[in-house]
Amino acid sequence: MKNKPVLSFWQIWNMSFGFFGIQFGWGLQMANMSAIYSYLGARPGQIAMLWLAAPVTGVIIQPLIGQASDRTWTRLGRRRPYILVGAILASLALLLMPNSPTFWVAAGLLWVLDGTINASMQPFRAMVADNLPEEQNSQGFAIQSLFIGLGGTIASALPWMMTNWFGIVAEKAGQGHIPSSVTFSFYIGAVVFIGAVLWTVFSTKEIAPDESELSSLKNRKFDWTLGLGEIFRLTGHLPRRMWELGLVQFFTWIGMFCLWVYFSPSIAGHIFHANEGTVEMETSGTWAGFCFAMYNAVCFAFSFVLIKVTKYTGPKLMHTLCLAIGAAGLLTIPLMTGKYELLFSMACIGIAWASILSMPYAMLTPALPAGKLGVMMGMFNLFIVIPQVIASGLLGKVLEVFFAGNPMSAMVIGGVCFGIAALMTLFVVSYKHTRTVTAT
Repeated sequence: MKNKPVLSFWQIWNMSFGFFGIQFGWGLQMANMSAIYSYLGARPGQIAMLWLAAPVTGVIIQPLIGQASDRTWTRLGRRRPYILVGAILASLALLLMPNSPTFWVAAGLLWVLDGTINASMQPFRAMVADNLPEEQNSQGFAIQSLFIGLGGTIASALPWMMTNWFGIVAEKAGQGHIPSSVTFSFYIGAVVFIGAVLWTVFSTKEIAPDESELSSLKNRKFDWTLGLGEIFRLTGHLPRRMWELGLVQFFTWIGMFCLWVYFSPSIAGHIFHANEGTVEMETSGTWAGFCFAMYNAVCFAFSFVLIKVTKYTGPKLMHTLCLAIGAAGLLTIPLMTGKYELLFSMACIGIAWASILSMPYAMLTPALPAGKLGVMMGMFNLFIVIPQVIASGLLGKVLEVFFAGNPMSAMVIGGVCFGIAALMTLFVVSYKHTRTVTAT
């Protein structure tokens, strides 16, 4: 195995910069898709099912792309070909999304968008681990988290900025019409996405495999299972720590799914008293995006706190506290009566979000064998997407049957799930840093 050179701050910065574009795409999607579905005529009970694209594509794409990139070497390197192709296709989906004539077309484009974003994101995380020596891993992922917060902040606020700073306002929201502020935001997002990824692709070099690995890659027989066989074989050999954190992730991501899908329709009725096709409907959608920008901005700022404080508290206690604060944020949303009061709830959620992006991985990594780090990290993402698949299929029905279709009830469900995740974090076993390298 080759020794990895220590990289400068700006080399790590360049390598991570593409994540700004990736998160820009995620931020536009998370902040605006529920509103887009509503503009195009979807009922509140249909929205959760229409979001099914996101988790399903994650289940399929992330492990397979991770496995495929492990077995690739080209002139562009190992990970960069997948990052580049995913970025090109995701940018095209961003351009097409605001021109959807119906919410079913928008749902199909969301499927494409999520699949291509996942195709870029999974190799991105692996590339940081590939190129950095162990002592720089924390710095690399910390800079990545900063770009996640920054990209999410700007992308989520962009429609609000279009309306309030540049005076771009749609004639009428709803009734099959997507506001111009949202449309132009998606166009800008497409340019930012591909531009940021191109910066990383052409400013970063990957460490070439040695001769024995190159020979192994060239002589590898075609895998008719496309990598699924090995993934299934590893399922029975996952470390105990991964299963424990998997339960934490299960409830955490149901909570986040409740926020992403139902926050916009929740405040439309509760705070803005909006009806379809009114100015209040558009105003509620742009304010929901601004609120998402708020929690991403807090995530960005709180990432610096995590870097400093976690070395004293440890990741388990820190994650427990942050999830508890996030639970308070979600549970207070139904209590708010004005739009500015919502910013307190968003600040609490932003603290939790910063921890969600980093602390589970900090707890998991020491328990993984180095030789299987990439594929197991990809499999760990299944604990993120499977709960969203379940929520996509059941949450709409739960709201209709038990809560009279009131979307605000999803905020309470999400807050309870965060609280459960916080309690379960306390039961994650301690694990000493004794990883060993195993052959692949």
